[in-house]
Amino acid sequence: MLTKAPKGTRDILPGETAAWRKIEGVLHELATLYGYEEIRTPVFEHTELFQRSVGDTTDIVQKEMYTFPDKAGRSLTLRPEGTAGVVRSFIEQGMTSLAMPVRLYYLISAYRYENVQKGRYREFHQFGAEAFGAPGPDIDAEVISLLWLLFERLGIKQVQLNINSIGCPVCRRAYQERLKTFFVDSGKNLCQTCLGRLNRNPMRILDCKEAECRTASAHAPDLLDFVCGSCRDHFDGLQQGLVRLQIPYQIDKRIVRGLDYYTRTVFEFVSDSIGAQGTVCGGGRYDGLVEECGGARVPGIGFGLGLERLFLQMESEGVSLTDEEKPKVFLVAAEATAIPFIDGLAYALRRRGIRTDRELTGRSLKAQMKYAGKTGVRYVVVIGGDEIASGSATLKDMDTGETVPVSLDPEALKNVIAREM
Repeated sequence: MLTKAPKGTRDILPGETAAWRKIEGVLHELATLYGYEEIRTPVFEHTELFQRSVGDTTDIVQKEMYTFPDKAGRSLTLRPEGTAGVVRSFIEQGMTSLAMPVRLYYLISAYRYENVQKGRYREFHQFGAEAFGAPGPDIDAEVISLLWLLFERLGIKQVQLNINSIGCPVCRRAYQERLKTFFVDSGKNLCQTCLGRLNRNPMRILDCKEAECRTASAHAPDLLDFVCGSCRDHFDGLQQGLVRLQIPYQIDKRIVRGLDYYTRTVFEFVSDSIGAQGTVCGGGRYDGLVEECGGARVPGIGFGLGLERLFLQMESEGVSLTDEEKPKVFLVAAEATAIPFIDGLAYALRRRGIRTDRELTGRSLKAQMKYAGKTGVRYVVVIGGDEIASGSATLKDMDTGETVPVSLDPEALKNVIAREM
């Protein structure tokens, strides 16, 4: 067990991390373009925060959270998602006094004890954005457009945007009663968890992953048919905004999302190519969440995008990022006496922004060249006493085999490498 990672976790190895950095760079850039500022919250929070925000009848709270007492007996939970912690910080740090809307984004690790499958882990990584203070549908369309632009930039094409409205607490109350009646009258079997939800929050049955519950809810009434006039107007406004932005969508009346804090707009980007549960990302409005967590009544909207799911979608479409950056130049020591000079030259090139590697293990000249080939380095410079005395050497392109004379002056060598690239 000592040398095996816990179930549902994985190591992201050096061959992969370059791709992760590139994706993260695109996420940072896009969020900034939209006026979002990065926030970093603790990896664990008081358990009550998730019980109140995510909802104590959800699968996440009932089945999936990593909860533990600390040494003072306080119940803490590793964050299962990002929104609740951001809302807590929004309240605690007095962000309600800022000019609205307040736009925040994050890149986090999150934790859920769920069934492990391809693209789903118990420790996973999430990009999310939250916008507070804008009550109308225009911000909904803007948030969705950020994700649409992300997929466009990454070359992802096989995702479908599905939207729905789950109404407000007022119109949802009538739907909950109708849904309860449907499940009681249908006589269908439900899992033990959903039997407990029947009186408290029958909508959560629609999100249950158990086979009997999915069968039982297949012909349940649609929530969208129960929304009030105000919620209907908001949903119409969202659709008009998406049309203006030329973002194609479909209405999926079955979307309820797995968190209790959502109101009105909910949306998902889904794909047929990443397994049965093909949601790449999802989000929606949560106009009552800030108030529920102890703050003022401030509307909000946000989303969560699982990076593992994103990579899985890219893999399914054959979308690849550029290869991991290898050292641009490897300085080969023709003899041991050249090592001190190579030390200084490597440091000088790195200061000038050139990725540089050098001999460190006492290999022979032949072994160094072999090592340079294995690492995929583009350029090699062999340096010995003669090269140091003359101040010049030969730069070899390992891809083409071509060679060019170069000065060993760091600035001059940097310019040649940059030009050759």
